[in-house]
Amino acid sequence: MDLAEYKGVYVIAEQFEGKLRNVSFELLGQGRKLADGIGDEVGAVLIGYNVKPLAQELIAHGAHKVYVYDDEKLANYNTTAYAKVLCDFFHEVKPNVFLVGATNIGRDLGPRVANSLKTGLTADCTGLSVDEDGKTIVWTRPALGGNIMAEIICPDNRPQMGTVRPNVFKKPEVDPNATGEVIEMEAKLSDADFMTKFVELIKMGGEGVKIEEADVIVAGGRGMNGAEPFVDGGILKELADVLGGAVGASRAAVDAGWIDALHQVGQTGKTVGPKLYIACAISGAIQHLAGMTGSDCIIAINKDEDAPIFKVCDYGIVGDAFEVVPKLTAAIKAAKGMA
Repeated sequence: MDLAEYKGVYVIAEQFEGKLRNVSFELLGQGRKLADGIGDEVGAVLIGYNVKPLAQELIAHGAHKVYVYDDEKLANYNTTAYAKVLCDFFHEVKPNVFLVGATNIGRDLGPRVANSLKTGLTADCTGLSVDEDGKTIVWTRPALGGNIMAEIICPDNRPQMGTVRPNVFKKPEVDPNATGEVIEMEAKLSDADFMTKFVELIKMGGEGVKIEEADVIVAGGRGMNGAEPFVDGGILKELADVLGGAVGASRAAVDAGWIDALHQVGQTGKTVGPKLYIACAISGAIQHLAGMTGSDCIIAINKDEDAPIFKVCDYGIVGDAFEVVPKLTAAIKAAKGMA
């Protein structure tokens, strides 16, 4: 393999029901930094049906080129068909790097593409950089239960691939005047490329703000002592509602059955990056910190003044969450003129 033939840092842009996922923009921002570091360009691959209008959004967020596969057969995500499209793209365009969001789709699609192309893939990355050789991507991810950060490289194969957790990197500023090239591609697919058939989409999780999209998260841990604080009328839910945010939880709270796993923050849950993260009765185990240290502002409330969470927070309150949270909620309501 002549590595010099492979050029460009490409984001596999993920969309759902005609709307781009935030992780696609986050990856474009980081991809731009990597491309600058290796003297290359950043682009995106967009797959779906009636998705061409989304290409300009990707350009406004930093893409120099957007390759669009717009085909009715690709309206619904299909592992083997999408993988075939990306493998064909690789052989035709010869990208140097593929960045994939560590979403349900990305975690399914990335390994299949990497296996087909006989290359490596680093999963669930939380950091990206360029090696001192100026051409190799360094993929950083938690290892050994989050106790160390492993740096992984793929120096001999292309593309260099990795899945990156959502909310690890900030979205780049939108440039409405940005210009780029939109290239329409043909998806060369046969019935044999569809090993599964889309039957029905079942949406789960109910209504409300998703924690991965929330600007404010009020999270509770083992010290909440039960499910009541997390549900309607509970102290965590009430504070989250007053702030227009969502309720999160540590793994201990989820494992105890107090709240659904969709609300879990941490290495084995979701990575979040809200403007405000309020950690209530959460000790701050490294597995939990891996999912929320990207928050703009962290407030910790804990009875244990030696809790690890106080080492990473911006503001710490040593006290009982059952006393502090209701007072905080009342103060915010008073400031907003709420009854």
